[in-house]
Parts: sequence; C-alpha cells; structure tokens
Amino acid sequence: MTDALLAGFKALLGPEGVIDAAPDMAPYLTETRGLYRGRALAVLRPASTREVAEAMRMAAAHKIPIVPQGGNTGLCGGAVPPSDGRAILLNLARMNRVRSLDPINYTITVDAGCILAEVQRAAEGADRLFPLSLGAEGSCQIGGNLSTNAGGIAVLRYGTMRELTLGLEVVLADGSVWEALRGLRKDNTGYDLKQLFIGAEGTLGLITAATLKLFPRPREIETAFLGLARVEDAMALLAKARSASGDQLTAFELIPRLGLEIARRHSPDIRDPLGSPHDWYVLLEFSSSSPRSGLRDMLETFLEATLQDGLIEDGVVASSVASARALWRLREEMVEAQKFEAAMIKHDISVPVSGVASFIKDAAAAARAAVPGIRVLAFGHVGDGNIHFNLCGDDPAMLARQDELNRLTHDIAARLGGSISAEHGIGLLKRAELPHYKSPIELALMARVKRALDPDCLLNPGKIFDSDNRGR
Repeated sequence: MTDALLAGFKALLGPEGVIDAAPDMAPYLTETRGLYRGRALAVLRPASTREVAEAMRMAAAHKIPIVPQGGNTGLCGGAVPPSDGRAILLNLARMNRVRSLDPINYTITVDAGCILAEVQRAAEGADRLFPLSLGAEGSCQIGGNLSTNAGGIAVLRYGTMRELTLGLEVVLADGSVWEALRGLRKDNTGYDLKQLFIGAEGTLGLITAATLKLFPRPREIETAFLGLARVEDAMALLAKARSASGDQLTAFELIPRLGLEIARRHSPDIRDPLGSPHDWYVLLEFSSSSPRSGLRDMLETFLEATLQDGLIEDGVVASSVASARALWRLREEMVEAQKFEAAMIKHDISVPVSGVASFIKDAAAAARAAVPGIRVLAFGHVGDGNIHFNLCGDDPAMLARQDELNRLTHDIAARLGGSISAEHGIGLLKRAELPHYKSPIELALMARVKRALDPDCLLNPGKIFDSDNRGR
C-alpha cells in the first residue's frame, strides 16, 4: 500500500470511505465470537457499485487482496482478513439502499449492505413478505446472507437464499461489473451464473445488489410448543404436521431439555411453557395468507390426534401475538445463553430429514463415549434437516479435543449423506475439514472455477481453499 494508492482510495471514496488508523480499524478485524482476528492495510467503505468497481480495479492493479465484509455476524471467520496484513477489507455497510420494489412481480431489489430486518420492513410496507429470518437479522446484511446461502427458520416453507434470489449484481476481481438484476422466474438462456456467487463467501466476486423474491404476507399464524419423549417422535410429528396443515407448516424447531434449562439459567424471565419437564420439545408454526384459513381448528385437531397417538406428551398453543413471541424468545435466548456456558464446541450439520433422529442419537453417543460427562445440545431447523449439534462441557480442556470431536461428528453426518455446513459456510473454521468430505472431482471443479474468475487469487484469500485459494 503506497501513499499514492491510499490517497487514491481517499479521493475515490471520500473522508467516510477509508479507515486506516489501527484503533479505528480494530472493530472490523475480529470475528463475532472472537475466534479469529486479522490485520488489514485499510478498511474501505464504498457507497455505490461504481466505487466498489473502481476500488477493485485499483487493488487488482497492485495485486492487493480484497476481503469483503457485510454485517460481520458470521460464525466461521469468513469475513476476517488474513493475519499477515496484506489485504484490504471492503465493508459494504454504506451500500444500504432499497433500489426498487415491484409488488406486482413480488420482487425487491436491494443493495448488498441492506440489513435483513430493513428488507423485511420494506416488504411489509408494500404488504409483502420477505421470509428469510435469522437471529442476527437486526445486524446481518443481504450480501453476507447471499455469500453464505443463509437459511434460517423458514427454509422449510420458502427455501434458502438460493431459492429466494432471482438476480444479482457482482463486481468481479478485475473490477468489471456483471449486472443481472433480473426479476424473472424463467430464464433458460444458458448457465445460471448467479448460483456461482451465492454461497461462495466472496471468493469468486463481490455481490453489490440482489433482486429477491417476495411473497404474500401471512394473515393468520398459529404457534405451538410441544413436549415429546423421543427425538424419533419429533420427526414423525414433522411428517404429520406437513400433511395435516396442507403444507402450510412454516417452521419446525427442535429444542432439547438442556436448551430450555440453559435459556432459563441465563435469562431468569424465561419460563417453562409446560407444567412438567420433557426430554424434547418442538416449536412449530403454521401460517396462511388467507385471514379465514381455519388454521386454529386445523392445529387443534392435529394436536388432539397426535396426543392420542402418543407422539406428544403435552403442549400449549399461543393465544396471542405476545404469547407467540414469548415462545420464540425461548428459542432465541437458548442460542444467546450458550455464550455463558463454560465450554462449547459448535457444529452446523445437515442430513436428509429421514436421517435427523439417527444422526442425533449416533453423534450424541459418539461424543459421550469420547468425553464422558459431555452434554449434548442438539437443536435447530430440523424440518429441513439442519441440526446445530453443540457440545457443552464444564472443563475448558474439552476444547483441546475439538478436532477429534469435529471429525467424529462430521463422519457420522457424511455416513448419512449429510453436510458439515448447512448454513454457516466454510470460511476459516472448516477449511481443513472440507477435503475430507468433498470428493477430489468436486474440489478440482471448484478450484477451476476459482482460477477462471480470480486468476490472481485476490478475493477473500484463505477462505474455503488453502492460504492462496488455489485449491491445491
């Protein structure tokens, strides 16, 4: 980074667009959990696609790597620059415009720096729904959601960001701009290039805008919290819930007793919704865009039948919007409260829905055999096969065995035809694991794509692939 180049960035981006003082850069250089910390030549904060493109051209001319960053809420270190300090961090927070909203076409086009909750509110203002919903939705950004192919609680009904995206605008490694913000449901004119960049964690191009799908707003929502004896019963309940609701099941969250106990321990105002403890719980939601869908009667009939069948032991149905929010808050606080447990090893697994119960039982047994006394916190969006399989221990020395426990967990997921990353990405955290679970031909194809789009390996170095991102 020469003085002339730094001056060029400042001339291009203005006084708010460049941060080069170490204390001011520090908040941008640390991963949200504090697991990774990097260094950077400078933090660039462009306010438009033109500024991103010109900054990328300038960096490419000097062979300086670029690390893109959105809300920096990721859990795999994907938005942290390398520790060698040779890269520039490019933060998109200033690119936060809603460019257009077409209620007839059910689409919204937004800058990559738009916060997810703001996109949800913009859609709601047009009497539409943008269904992606995450715990970090108040701070995560659309560009990061796209780069990690975010899922969240409503994937069962609406799909991941791959399914929710119709078009993209992307700045490539050399600063050229691919503009394809099309609102088309059908476009069979060659390769679907946008899918290359969704889930690529900024290693192939820098997403600057997206055209996203909208849906009718739900007019009727019914929420229930159910107690169960076995995890197998939860998966049987899922199949029956989809059929009984006419596939109007929006969310199906699995919660173990340990999760409820952790939430109550660290959030005293959280109460057990049921009168007695159960080994497992399901938080489910039915929704309909019709205000007279009869969902309440449908849900009550469904619960009566499953109670008689022995699939559930007890349950409560939310009687108001406030009581529904209280049930969802329990799910959210369970995640937040994990920060206060002594030691925690986290996994983001997906398996076929038919394999969820087998994975949880087998992986829990393997973890307990390896570390007697370990506590298993298996929860998540199991309606789409996603399990957050977290391991808790009172002895921080457990963390020294993380690689061993990761391999045990990932091997079981792979045996069941699953993935080691359902919705969090690879980043730095799982880079060493990837070669064990991707076939040589898959890795070779990924490396070819990387070299074709980023021949100098300047985009987000060290993420997904090895340190130079060439996939060797």
